[in-house]
Amino acid sequence: MSDTLPPCPQCGSEYTYEMDPLLVCPECAHEWSPATDADASTPADGPRVVTDANGTPLADGDSVTVLKSLKVKGFPQAIKPGTKVKNIRLVDGVDDHDIDCKVDGFGQMQLKSSVVRKA
Repeated sequence: MSDTLPPCPQCGSEYTYEMDPLLVCPECAHEWSPATDADASTPADGPRVVTDANGTPLADGDSVTVLKSLKVKGFPQAIKPGTKVKNIRLVDGVDDHDIDCKVDGFGQMQLKSSVVRKA
């Protein structure tokens, strides 16, 4: 690595320092990898593509079918396999939950794309 460290990509601070494999900004507490710093201006993979369990690309407004039984916290029964979910929205959710939808009888929730297939 060179003697001069790049400025923080989030706040622009010049007081960055190295901490193990990451670079850290002391002003905004942002951490990033030096390898991704070079690619920060352009996305490496292009637009994010969300695929279902079969590898079919999904888009906003698609309908999907649940492939396996999903337990829902606070409900006595689970979402059964074969349940059709209409009008999905793709989001950047927590823990790989990348589908935002409304399931009949359960309400608004997020699902993982790995447990659904395009209907």
